[in-house]
Amino acid sequence: MNEPPTRQGWTRLPHTHPPRPTYFPAALALGAAFIFWGLVTSVVIMGLGAALFFAALAGWIREIRHESKDR
Repeated sequence: MNEPPTRQGWTRLPHTHPPRPTYFPAALALGAAFIFWGLVTSVVIMGLGAALFFAALAGWIREIRHESKDR
């Protein structure tokens, strides 16, 4: 392979794969929004927000743990 030269004092970064895209952060934020909305409106919405928040948190943690095992 013909690689371009690097500048003096610079080094190339090791080749790593970026993490896969996921919807868990968005679901976590939506759950937090429902929790705060439920504080203003009703306990039912707050409960749904808490369930969504913790489900998304558990899913995101599980995905991170499995991704680190694949390396």
